[in-house]
Amino acid sequence: MTREVRVIPLRGIPELEAGDDLAALVVAAAADVGGLEDDDVLVVAQKAVSKVEGRVVDLADVEPSPRARELAADQDPRRLEVILRESREIVRTRPPLVIAETPHGFVCASAGVDASNAKGPDTLVLLPIDPDGSAERLRLGVRRLAGASVGVIVSDSFGRAWRRGTTDVALGVSGIVALRDLTGARDSTGYELHATEIAIADEVAGAAQLVMGKTEGIPAAIVRGLRASGEGRGADLVMPRERDLFR
Repeated sequence: MTREVRVIPLRGIPELEAGDDLAALVVAAAADVGGLEDDDVLVVAQKAVSKVEGRVVDLADVEPSPRARELAADQDPRRLEVILRESREIVRTRPPLVIAETPHGFVCASAGVDASNAKGPDTLVLLPIDPDGSAERLRLGVRRLAGASVGVIVSDSFGRAWRRGTTDVALGVSGIVALRDLTGARDSTGYELHATEIAIADEVAGAAQLVMGKTEGIPAAIVRGLRASGEGRGADLVMPRERDLFR
């Protein structure tokens, strides 16, 4: 891995609809900044992927359950119903806040259900069903259209249990290492590392968010200069239940 990394925002991608060719739109936006290169890492916001995959819910079609009404407090119980449907397990609640485990194994606020940058005031965007599969399809599409061998990360903003604020993390990964195990390596003083893993894909997602932002309408970025090609998956970053010290 090099010591210099460049992060390039991809502007001009339009509002996305179900069925849009996201790979073609990303390749077109990349052409405006000189095109994609081998070993680039393309970071794409989860909402962009979810929209083209049709993972959008209209609240008009949702009937809230008694449990959703109980958790809603002063918020729309239909939103809480969608959260419950997207949850494998409810981890903590402080109505209307819900921390849930999704079917993917992610533990996050509202099971990843979000109204920001949605299609309108009564719509919600859900997480992709298979973020790693989404990243792989996008990577193959980009390679077909641009001829460049890139890595792809599908990113989303998550909170941290003991830290304020959010940072982007990798939900889906294709074509790069997601987790780098340094067990057995030695630091600059010669100390042997015994249990050090670096969340490479999360670090890249967080770096890309610096230029994508939450309100700028930039759903993708190129991270260039990183040498991290490999066969990683977003699933590699999920803490196994048997190693989870917080539940």
